[in-house]
Amino acid sequence: MDNMFYVHPDAKIGNNVKIGNFTNIYENVEIGDNCEIAGNVTIFPGARIGNNVKIFPGAVISGIPQDLKFRGEETVAIIGDGTTLRECVTVNRGTASKGKTEVGENCLIMAYNHIAHDCKIGNRVIMSNACQLAGEVIVDDCAVIGGGSLIHQFCHLGRNIMLQGGALVNKDIPPYVKAAREPISYVGLNTIGLHRNGFTTEDIQTISEIYRILYLSDLNVTNAIKLIRESLPESKYRDEIVSFIENSERGVIRSAI
Repeated sequence: MDNMFYVHPDAKIGNNVKIGNFTNIYENVEIGDNCEIAGNVTIFPGARIGNNVKIFPGAVISGIPQDLKFRGEETVAIIGDGTTLRECVTVNRGTASKGKTEVGENCLIMAYNHIAHDCKIGNRVIMSNACQLAGEVIVDDCAVIGGGSLIHQFCHLGRNIMLQGGALVNKDIPPYVKAAREPISYVGLNTIGLHRNGFTTEDIQTISEIYRILYLSDLNVTNAIKLIRESLPESKYRDEIVSFIENSERGVIRSAI
């Protein structure tokens, strides 16, 4: 039977790429080697798809942004090596703001997720079903986002976090924590996730002491940061967490404990 998909002649397709029936791949698309693209997928201009990517039925990659400021500028949507996009995932391309939307390597983006314009998703991120990311959200490496979560535009989710399903996120979530409840709050360290990702007991104790001061000392953020610097020895975790908080534009979540 003849192939029942469409690939624009200007699209660049790597070696050993499998394409399912009724899939459409437009011009100005680049797809790496050993990818599996199921049927009924649409890949619009500006898609840059790495090697060993799996895309399931109904996904739409590099659609134009849902942003009234968009004026047709040439932008891209990047999907990193080894990432899986499950059924009906949508990844919009960037706007003039950043020029690109990025999904990192070895991510699992489950069914019905939406990743809006100019988002930046790190490596090994897991997004459970039906999460919705507004424009210019940043999600750092190894974050786990529970199903049905809604993330406000410009929010920053730190690395190795665990976010409960159905969360409404309108503040930044610093690295290594669990976030839950309504309003979204700190509820402890993501200890299990840290162990799974190779953090030592000593690492976790260091991180725990930082958050003990930040969230359990009854100090405001400014004074908590001052005490962290004064009382805790310099370490990569101390500096990373302090830098995240000081550079937060939306402010970080508070404690529910």
